[in-house]
Amino acid sequence: MDVVLDPAGLYEIVADIEIDDPVLIVALDGFVDAGAATRLGVAALRAGQDARTVARFDVDQLIDYRSRRPALRFDTDHWGGYTAPELEIVVMADTAGNEYLLLSGPEPDTQWERFCAAVEQLVRHFDVRLVINLSAIPLAVPHTRPIGVTAHGTRPELTEGHEAWFSTAEVPGSAIALMEYRLGEAGHDAMGFAVHVPHYLARAEYPQAARVLLDHVGLAAELYLPTEPLAEAARQAEEEIAEQVAASDEVRQIVDALERQYDSVSSGRGDRGVFGLGGELPSADELGAEVEQFLAERIDPEDPPRP
Repeated sequence: MDVVLDPAGLYEIVADIEIDDPVLIVALDGFVDAGAATRLGVAALRAGQDARTVARFDVDQLIDYRSRRPALRFDTDHWGGYTAPELEIVVMADTAGNEYLLLSGPEPDTQWERFCAAVEQLVRHFDVRLVINLSAIPLAVPHTRPIGVTAHGTRPELTEGHEAWFSTAEVPGSAIALMEYRLGEAGHDAMGFAVHVPHYLARAEYPQAARVLLDHVGLAAELYLPTEPLAEAARQAEEEIAEQVAASDEVRQIVDALERQYDSVSSGRGDRGVFGLGGELPSADELGAEVEQFLAERIDPEDPPRP
């Protein structure tokens, strides 16, 4: 690794903690977040909690504002407000009162190596025993089958018991993936879960995936994470999806085809490469304009555009 600027210049520690061997959950936005699963998961974790900030990053050094412009509020004849992006570590508590750390906010656009080195310093400072990162990827899988998760970690023991969905693949890099890699090089335990989202639902909110993601994180971290609100939202979403699939013969045929493909692979008769790591569609003709309409009906028009 090339020499980087002092990582300590990227953050400030604003409070110390009294947690024995805490877990650090990392959820950054700005990369692939199929079904908004990571965003929904963070919202569920933070709901109703008065989180206490213990470390804060200097986002001015890390964010390219022109690539994802933060919103300013204009009131009639003047600028009335601005909410700056925040990238910080906060203390959270699970439903049983067990405390853990959460790093959330925008994925850095620049200085990835320096950011990763800064996280490693904070892991050492707070004596973190395990880092777990969250992500969600679009795959050619049907919503009618169990939601899959790809687990990865810096030691084989961390992912023991999780089925490997893929072998070797070249995928676009991310700060969160590089962070896990660098933490492993430094001798820290770090792992991540990438939940699989049907790619015809990747642009919509898919709370089912967020719930599965938090279930896996909770088990790995030995935490009781709140998933009941996500379970209720998932039930409502399932009903809406079922209604829209039933209303379109073309969409139903595509879902049927994905079910046959999934069942073939699950039974050992097919190649898992058909699932399309990285979100490759089966074919443009197969999905067609009808699926685009299906997606459009599932997206909230008031949602802000995501990078």
